Amino acid sequence: MKTFFFPGVVVPLSRLGLTAPLMVAALVCGACGGGGSGALSTATPVAATTINTTATTTGTSATPVSAATATTKTFQAQVWADNWFSLYVGNTYVGEDSVPITTERSFNSETLNFSASYPFDLNFIIKDYKQNDTGLEYIGMVNQQMGDGGFIAQVTDTSTGKIVAVSSTAFRCTVIHKAPLNTACEKTANPTVATCGATILAEPALWKNTGFDTSTWQSATAYTAAQVGVKEGYYNIAWDASAQLIWTSDLKTDNTLLCKATVTGP
Repeated sequence: MKTFFFPGVVVPLSRLGLTAPLMVAALVCGACGGGGSGALSTATPVAATTINTTATTTGTSATPVSAATATTKTFQAQVWADNWFSLYVGNTYVGEDSVPITTERSFNSETLNFSASYPFDLNFIIKDYKQNDTGLEYIGMVNQQMGDGGFIAQVTDTSTGKIVAVSSTAFRCTVIHKAPLNTACEKTANPTVATCGATILAEPALWKNTGFDTSTWQSATAYTAAQVGVKEGYYNIAWDASAQLIWTSDLKTDNTLLCKATVTGP
């Protein structure tokens, strides 16, 4: 990775979809920790998506969530993210947050339905809002700041009503957008990518495949409701006691995550 130096800041450079880092960027995490109320949007469950879970690739699979069987079943995923997520089962798109990531304040919950056979991989792309690539929100205002993220999910086998997967420290995650690298820029006038710094990486090839090697990814970090600052749609779902609020190791500067878990059975 090429590194550019600015006064007091080290700025790794990369561009999504390229094989070598070519330019600086920084991601704003926004909306998540800010006060005030945002529009509540509770999605209507979507039609079930049938998932083919046979794709494989070499490597170590994500941490299993349970044990195993093998007939097609229907599942319901309930998700709350500060601020946005999309869900794939294996390589098949299931759905995403109905409120665009460009919405500064978005704390709605979502319910998505899909069909799959055990074992299957849950693959989440999770994003905290950013105003621009400095990693800040409310830029130029008195409350200019870094935002903070948060995520929780549970998956139910609708044929039994049993919860078969929950977000937890068993999830393996990697950060593909981190900013600002120089957190002091949070309090500067006219912050720029050059003064704030960022690391931006492409999504790893084939990361949604079953068996993708996540050994270099970090285990998700669990946070309390107070640390995340849960609100609005979070309270519309009866969360199982085992479901944890998670993120990677830094709630404020880790802005875009990929998270993966394997559900091996009920």
